[in-house]
Amino acid sequence: MQLDMNLLVALDALLEEGSVAGAAQRLHLTAPAMSRALGRIRRAMDDQILVRTGRTMTPTPRALAVRERVHALVQQAQVVLAPERDIDLTTLDRTFTLTCHDTIATAIGPALLASVGAQAPGVRLRLLAEASVDTSDLRHGRVDLEIASGPPASPDISHDTVLHDRLAVVVRDDHPAVEAGLSLERYTAGEHIIVSRRGRLRDPIDELLRARGLERRVVAAVATATAAFHTIRHGELFVTVPERMTRPVLDTLPLRALELPLEHIPIPATMAWHQRYDGDRAHAWLRARVRAALNAT
Repeated sequence: MQLDMNLLVALDALLEEGSVAGAAQRLHLTAPAMSRALGRIRRAMDDQILVRTGRTMTPTPRALAVRERVHALVQQAQVVLAPERDIDLTTLDRTFTLTCHDTIATAIGPALLASVGAQAPGVRLRLLAEASVDTSDLRHGRVDLEIASGPPASPDISHDTVLHDRLAVVVRDDHPAVEAGLSLERYTAGEHIIVSRRGRLRDPIDELLRARGLERRVVAAVATATAAFHTIRHGELFVTVPERMTRPVLDTLPLRALELPLEHIPIPATMAWHQRYDGDRAHAWLRARVRAALNAT
């Protein structure tokens, strides 16, 4: 079978745009040329790939099954074939997918979008939520950059710890602890919500308390800090979160951040990416933009 890289590029554009016209515009081709490419793709794969449903086109199950792999192959080929020279950001046409906690997306989103838009107007960003389980998305090219609270376990994943945050206890504005002060006794006597994408009802705070012979009562776990903040607006609940990254959300709600009555626990903000992008200059540029946005919080 003779492979044509152009067909992979065309297929990637078709699946990303969901239309012949959109893919043609993205690749700077005429609509008839893109239609011919779609015909060749259909014959090569023995599948319709995109079928018309009214005024739109819907991907077939086969198309959905290969979409992420096709995108990863095209991205890898671009890295391999790109000459070693400075990139022209003004003409860079690329989509980057990032995953991070909701508070990080809120904290860095405005600055990151402004920076990327000013330097590389052709770059598009997908800011997605963290998965509830560990995935191989970085390895398989489904995610370009992950921002998490610790280094990756896999040796083929590169990483850079940009900063360390500190924990704070968030309560509603008129919580009794705001006026009386948050002692360790009041903290352990209260009811707590934990922010956990996996629904865990324990975190490192509980290990610190256990070392002192103490425990707290966790009544719920929620997936995002935003959900936790809206929940604690009612009742006398506590939620303990990284202060710096959650500040932009806190400032918009009737909430107060109090000092945690325990020893300081540093919370890292770490960027992770697959090592195949170590020498990719566009990816390195993106990492620099994310790093600057994180440090600006």
